[in-house]
Amino acid sequence: MRPNNLSRLRPTSIPCPNCRKLVSANALECIHCGLKRPGFYGSIPVLRELIRSNISFVDGIILVCFALYALGIALDLPKALAFGGIFGILSPSSEALYKIGMGGRIPWQAGHWWTLITATYLHGGILHILFNMLWLRRIGHWVEELFGVSRFLIIYTLAGLIGSAASTLAGTSFFVGASGAIFGLFGALIYYGRNRGGTFGSAIFRQIAILAVISFGLGLVMPGVDNWGHLGGFVGGLLAAVVLEYEEKKRQTLGMHIAATLALAIVVVCFVLMLINFFLK
Repeated sequence: MRPNNLSRLRPTSIPCPNCRKLVSANALECIHCGLKRPGFYGSIPVLRELIRSNISFVDGIILVCFALYALGIALDLPKALAFGGIFGILSPSSEALYKIGMGGRIPWQAGHWWTLITATYLHGGILHILFNMLWLRRIGHWVEELFGVSRFLIIYTLAGLIGSAASTLAGTSFFVGASGAIFGLFGALIYYGRNRGGTFGSAIFRQIAILAVISFGLGLVMPGVDNWGHLGGFVGGLLAAVVLEYEEKKRQTLGMHIAATLALAIVVVCFVLMLINFFLK
């Protein structure tokens, strides 16, 4: 009888998702830390990649943001192409943004609670998305490296959610943008630099603190900036970093990987609800 080729490809041992020590893939319990059925967690696709640190979310978030921006343009092309000043170049219309998940007090009152998440992936113009994605690409990979991929996704999602909630509670009628989540990354890096100390930590702290102060300052003088969202996101990211800690201080645990998987699932569910609402209305 010929052997099953697929069975030969299955690993006989894996790093334990909890303690990272080598254990049999078929073990009922990790002999090092006691985790039940360690091989089970390695069979869940997203969770498996998070455990192995073979995944990055920064570029994926950027891709989703640009795809949704293009969708917003396509839904109301005449208004998007109408020139409305330098900050209005290639701007999706308010009607289009509302359909695909714009956040704010009015959508919340309409029962669109999922917009607390979906709004953080939408942008109101070409300059808006370019600036936000440049910042995300610049500091997002730092947070992934210093905190770990799972903690990055938790911090980013939680900061965006708290920023959206703060803006909604402050009475902002409508808002879009990833800036609340990005300010959360500022908060996480400030905590890292301050807590770690040393030459490297101090350099991170000074650089990010200066950038955060400048960004907050620009928000206060520029029209139409959601400062409540920025403040809420910053506080959310800072607090998340304090609770989760960073990689040098505490390695990512199985619980963190599961929490990141749940965070990703919540984002997906919010967009599914947006699509259902889009096609039903």
